[in-house]
Amino acid sequence: MMPAEKKVFEGFKARELPKEDLFTQGHRACQGCGGALALRLITKAIGRRVIVANATGCMEIISSAFPQTAWDVPWIHVAFENAAAVAAGVESGLKAMMRKGKLKEEKIFVLAVAGDGGTADIGLQALSGALERGHDFVYVCIDNEAYMNTGIQRSSSTPYGARTTTSPAGKKSIGQMTWKKNMPAIAVAHDIPYVATACPTYYLDLMNKVKKAIETPGPAYLHCLSACPTGWRCAPNLAIEVGRLAVETGVFPLYEVINGRYKINYPHRRLKPVKQYLEMQGRFRHLTDEYIEIIQERVSKEMAKLRALERFASFYESVLVNF
Repeated sequence: MMPAEKKVFEGFKARELPKEDLFTQGHRACQGCGGALALRLITKAIGRRVIVANATGCMEIISSAFPQTAWDVPWIHVAFENAAAVAAGVESGLKAMMRKGKLKEEKIFVLAVAGDGGTADIGLQALSGALERGHDFVYVCIDNEAYMNTGIQRSSSTPYGARTTTSPAGKKSIGQMTWKKNMPAIAVAHDIPYVATACPTYYLDLMNKVKKAIETPGPAYLHCLSACPTGWRCAPNLAIEVGRLAVETGVFPLYEVINGRYKINYPHRRLKPVKQYLEMQGRFRHLTDEYIEIIQERVSKEMAKLRALERFASFYESVLVNF
């Protein structure tokens, strides 16, 4: 028997992007909001055949002030902690209705959207359960690295050394005292078919990863770093550049994990100094060179670990081919 042909992924091209916006103008996001830009790109990539479960958080607050909405697709506002649970219920309900002939047999995508607080903290249990059960949906974490809509409180996604209202910097504290929780690694540990990191600065990379996620049967997890000028204390017109430096310094590398195999998208071999990223943001302004060096060492170590995982994936694939 001949092996099945591998399907070639056809991604978006810069000159041929969908023109229709489904996360529309009129929302109330702060100037320079990376999350709003991310949602515009994500919905543009998915198209109209989608139902969105959106947890309480910045993206829900800014997009749904009654009686108006920025969403031009079916959208459900859910509690802080249960975006994944509601998305799993929607996916199961669609399957049941199609099985009973109450709904036409056709693909309807299910998208769960939550912030870092609703993902890494409050919603982690619901997310873990939905991934483990294998529901066919895409989960996107819009990560602005704190509880921004309630006053810039720390989350477990807040980076080491960052100043927030609940991790203030002072004589006895440098701000956030713990390292950022590695949510993509937690998703990978659930043995799901597709996990990726993204940033709206790299818009084609983000849109193509969304397309891959919706085309992958089963659960997919996308972790999207989204600059927050208000909470990060940077000028709104620098939000795109801050996202670029997060990637180019290795603070937030862009990569995919497809069926357990790692592939780094950006950055390539040469990294910029972490200091360039930190000094653009007021939340890190208090850090001394000593603490910046600690962060640099951590970033270098994590990048080395990620590259080792990518090399192992290549080696493993070559072994399978020759087996």
